[in-house]
Amino acid sequence: MIDLRPVILSGGSGTRLWPLSREKHPKQLLALHGEATMLQATAQRVAGFRHEGVAVGAPLVVCNEEYRFVTAEQLRAIGCADARIVLEPVGRNTAPALTLAALVALGSETNATAAASADAGPAAGDAVLLVMPADHVVGDTAAFHAAISAGLPAALDGAIVTFGIVPDRAETGYGYIQTGGAAGASGDARQADGAKRRSEVLELRRFVEKPDAETAAAYVASGEYLWNSGLFMLRASVWSKAIERFDPQIARACREAVAGAKVDIDFVRVDADAFRASPSDSIDYAVMEKLASEAGKDLRACVVPMDAGWSDVGAWDAVWQVGDKDASGNSVHGEAMLEATRDTLVVSTSRLVACLGLENAVVVETPDAVLVADKRHTQQIKNLVARLKDQGNPSIENHRKVHRPWGYYDSIDSGDRFQVKRIVVKPGASLSLQMHHHRAEHWVVVRGTARVTVGEQAVILSENQSTYIPIGVQHRLENPGKLDLEIIEVQSGAYLGEDDIVRFEDVYGRRA
Repeated sequence: MIDLRPVILSGGSGTRLWPLSREKHPKQLLALHGEATMLQATAQRVAGFRHEGVAVGAPLVVCNEEYRFVTAEQLRAIGCADARIVLEPVGRNTAPALTLAALVALGSETNATAAASADAGPAAGDAVLLVMPADHVVGDTAAFHAAISAGLPAALDGAIVTFGIVPDRAETGYGYIQTGGAAGASGDARQADGAKRRSEVLELRRFVEKPDAETAAAYVASGEYLWNSGLFMLRASVWSKAIERFDPQIARACREAVAGAKVDIDFVRVDADAFRASPSDSIDYAVMEKLASEAGKDLRACVVPMDAGWSDVGAWDAVWQVGDKDASGNSVHGEAMLEATRDTLVVSTSRLVACLGLENAVVVETPDAVLVADKRHTQQIKNLVARLKDQGNPSIENHRKVHRPWGYYDSIDSGDRFQVKRIVVKPGASLSLQMHHHRAEHWVVVRGTARVTVGEQAVILSENQSTYIPIGVQHRLENPGKLDLEIIEVQSGAYLGEDDIVRFEDVYGRRA
């Protein structure tokens, strides 16, 4: 039985989708197309795949440790509780992320052992990895599955398979792949799929950067070029061998990081110092571009054309492109009223947004920031984000509503020496046993039942009851009930930052 292992790369920040996407709650955790978040949709995309002799394994998700808990919660919500989540202590782009996943998939083997097995055919534990960014849209799942089936024999035969998107326009925002004729295969793989495989698996000649408009038009007209999707399929040992050859620094750093890994609740936490030593590079630059020009008999690449309603949803104009639209070309998410408005995207998260006389615009509302832009300039939002980051604006990192493993809090109001939060704790969950050096807290229960520990005393509070936690006193909030616990917290003191927390006990393994 062939083990097909989805690998979901979930480390991007999605700065061009600000203010909805934030550094600690990026676009893959958002529902930008349909009810499911992009991460959930990616995990579900492979769940129904059927191919004789193939078993789809539990996903391997590589994500930043900053949003590990919300990632795990979203996967559990769709029944992916068995997903293995590998934590990146820092972002190092997609090549190191895939290297971590390949090493974890291979178990305790080193790169040297994995590379040796790559020449001898699939070995135990050497899964076929289906590598998918967590923040893409694929509208036609059946066509996606057909492309996987077409490329699977080549991947089993030792090729690195990438999926090229059949272009429907001369797009300057994507890289391109130049293709050649049908890619050859050896032995069993050639016999396994016959004529269908020969017609759909093409030679990969080269990768090219994002072109200008004239060059993009020439690429599309030639029929030789596909958009670079960032989707790959390959055996774990083959990637291990390729990264060892083309970027040994990444290979060494990731090998040491995985060798020092520890399992932390639902997570694989790699050695942070070792991983920080890795260069930052993409799969394309680190391996694929070199492989396309230097491939030998033992390492080769091919491309499967795919027409499956794909989009990388890289900016707000792409969100408008894939969204449902009314008769005037408007795509609306949330509560909005439009008058004399055409070809406009409106996203409202907390209040009514009214638009009058707009055309080709983007309006995105969140509780703490509003974006109004010409749709033609949405690629430049990253410049605004860079300026806000230089100014230390908090809207870059987090939303007003911040997710935690026990639930979430919403910062309702703040001023000089005070802050008001709405805190929601899930049934059976608890905050850490903690203390603050600079602030006192008042808690009022508005829904549910709370178990509150203050110092040496523990009490049960019901709706409309309250308590007070002085500065410097250990305390904990728990929800012993079966419904969400909701409280209003009023903080007062000289400093109210989230880093004023000293944790003594924490069921989620967090440190102060």
